[in-house]
Amino acid sequence: MKFRTGALAVAAALVAVPVSVSAQTKLIIGSWAAPTHEVNTTLFPHWAQEVEKATGGRVKFEIKYNLAPPPGYFDAVRDGVADATWVFHGYNPGKFVATQVMEMPGLGARAPAGSAAYWRVYEKHLAKANEHEGVKVMALMTHGGGVIHSQKPVKSWTDLKGLKVRLPGGIASKVGEAFGAVAVTVPAPKVYETLSSRVAEAVFMPWEVQKSFRVAEVTKHILEFPGNLYDGSFAIVMNPAKFNALTPADQKAVMSVSGEKLSYFAGGTWAQADVAGREAAKAAGNSVSTASPEMLAALKKVSADIEADWIKRAAGKGYDPKAALDELRSVARALDKK
Repeated sequence: MKFRTGALAVAAALVAVPVSVSAQTKLIIGSWAAPTHEVNTTLFPHWAQEVEKATGGRVKFEIKYNLAPPPGYFDAVRDGVADATWVFHGYNPGKFVATQVMEMPGLGARAPAGSAAYWRVYEKHLAKANEHEGVKVMALMTHGGGVIHSQKPVKSWTDLKGLKVRLPGGIASKVGEAFGAVAVTVPAPKVYETLSSRVAEAVFMPWEVQKSFRVAEVTKHILEFPGNLYDGSFAIVMNPAKFNALTPADQKAVMSVSGEKLSYFAGGTWAQADVAGREAAKAAGNSVSTASPEMLAALKKVSADIEADWIKRAAGKGYDPKAALDELRSVARALDKK
């Protein structure tokens, strides 16, 4: 009996003694683009490597695909289906208004500078609108300036009138519709199919899609706009419960390689993808032209109306929309010169 009692005491003591084990957390990144997309081959692997290094190997990422339709990834992370993802704000009409500040024509800066400036403006202004309730924003980014990819040449805004155009949503859609485009709405992974079947005859997207979504095979003409036709708005988000479950030290480590640092790198990833897109267009023999001064003047006039409308819609959310827009442009242009 004494032996049994002693054994139980020893067992209890062993349970009570903390065991020094380096716990490892594996987080799932859900992604809606193909595994070959730059976001999946460059951006997320970089973030994963930086997080692993910063946490001493305690936090790791794994990318998984097809966890939800592209517009459903915000909810997928909020509900815990994935631990992190990237969100295109234009896929959720009506949900995001503050983020449309990033989508306005005329940013006048490249994607790395635009993305870093976006993070600063978000922290100072846009976060007050609380549009990402239910997830934790880890970084923000924009792709390279949008261009028009078409099967027939677009030489003036008149050529856009009545044309079936895949528009991405948000401000870019307002621009296209202002010039008479007939909107076709599909997620980016469906663009090739939409163009090849002639459901759409053109798309508003950045250069990178010439390669990443094989648009070079189903269009022949690209029209680019000095100063940017529009920019896309994306967020990298994380499930708050998963973030909060990390130790305070690991939370700090993860954020040290996220935020503006990750935003800038993300913009650079898009810039790199644009270079590959240009090469794909050249290899396919597609023609490239630049919007005429008349087109740019008309775009500026339409943009002024769109900006005024957005400022009204974005008002009353705890920040000054006009100040946010002005600051985004000035910061992005200043960073772009460095």
